[in-house]
Amino acid sequence: MRSRPVARSARLALAAVAALALTGAATAAATADSRSTAAPACVTDDLTFTVTEETQAGGYLFLTAKAKPGISCTLEGVFPSASFGSSPDSAVSPAEHTVSASITLEGSTTAYAGINPKITNDDLGRESDQLHLSVAGDEVNSITLDLPNTILVDQPIATNWHADPADAVPFSV
Repeated sequence: MRSRPVARSARLALAAVAALALTGAATAAATADSRSTAAPACVTDDLTFTVTEETQAGGYLFLTAKAKPGISCTLEGVFPSASFGSSPDSAVSPAEHTVSASITLEGSTTAYAGINPKITNDDLGRESDQLHLSVAGDEVNSITLDLPNTILVDQPIATNWHADPADAVPFSV
């Protein structure tokens, strides 16, 4: 069966209608997205951080992150971008192999992460009394936190950000 050739003007009219339909669908999708209630991704400047020392699991640094007043943002469940200096070997590596659930930070909601500064079983490493920290993807705006004590650092690892502090204990394998 043969189809009839369609006149050029009819093809142009069909193309114009299709383009309008696509534009309308894109506009509707964009409007629906703009009404989304999801909080934007957190950046380092949205948060206040604290660091304390814990003795569990051989000792580690316990990080907390809270949204600043008036801020609501989502912290991705990946490990924090952190280092104990400018040397590449002082940067933390992930202690977990999967991404955790994202956490919406606002009000008193807190996210927790743990950093084991030394996973080697020897006396080697470099001493540090500061931690350079940022939200992953926002390394340009890193902050520097003073540590409670000077620590020895060698092949540091960090957990992902978690909503439960018990999940932020960095066990090394």
